[in-house]
Amino acid sequence: MSHTLIKEGKYSYIEVGEGKPMILLHGLMGTLSNFEGILNHFSKIGYKVIIPELPLYSLPILKTNVRNLSKFLKSFMIHKEIESAILMGNSLGGHIGLYFTKYHPENVDALVLAGSSGLYEKSLGDSYPKRGNYEYIKTKTQEVFYDPNTASKEVIDTIYELVNDRTKVIKTLTLAKSAIRHNMAKDLPKMNIPACIIWGKNDTVTPPEVAVEFNRLLPDSDLYWIDKCGHAPMMEHSEEFNKILENWLKERNL
Repeated sequence: MSHTLIKEGKYSYIEVGEGKPMILLHGLMGTLSNFEGILNHFSKIGYKVIIPELPLYSLPILKTNVRNLSKFLKSFMIHKEIESAILMGNSLGGHIGLYFTKYHPENVDALVLAGSSGLYEKSLGDSYPKRGNYEYIKTKTQEVFYDPNTASKEVIDTIYELVNDRTKVIKTLTLAKSAIRHNMAKDLPKMNIPACIIWGKNDTVTPPEVAVEFNRLLPDSDLYWIDKCGHAPMMEHSEEFNKILENWLKERNL
């Protein structure tokens, strides 16, 4: 990713553009570069796009959970003096955004969910790439996408490094269990925040029925599908994702 990583104390983030804040939250095995398409597009049309590095592997093990990642987001927004923002999250990032919204609705202008956990996700025990040779990790990573070529060498290298680091594996599994524990089904009907749900029709991690359930339970949501698309639509179909989101934001005057 060509953008400079800003480091201020315990916070590391990328920030581009001017205007309404849009905070992008990456997933459990995601990187900041997953959002490059969104960053490049929305930073040019009136949004200040910010991607914080979430402390997935630096929190103490007993604090490695969705709740404390939500607290981190709150402290980051205070640090940046952001009163409210559009929160966009993929996978675990969407779950963090939902949990944050439950406790701080006044700080959320809108939610954008893509392949979000929070209701149901395929057990990481089934899909988590165990230690193995590089080709095995490559194959398991490619399975997350409809088009395996979406899994760049950078993405594969990141996951290969992760699964061969014992501490990171333990914390990844701890976060996965936390995501299952923090099911949001009972909370969603109370969240009167505009929500845009953009989902891959071929998502095998959080299958299409999860998106339908999010749309049913959230009181002010719109659901959009992207065909021939897996768990990370903003990566696999960046232009289509951006078009859907830009049109939705215009309709909602956001």
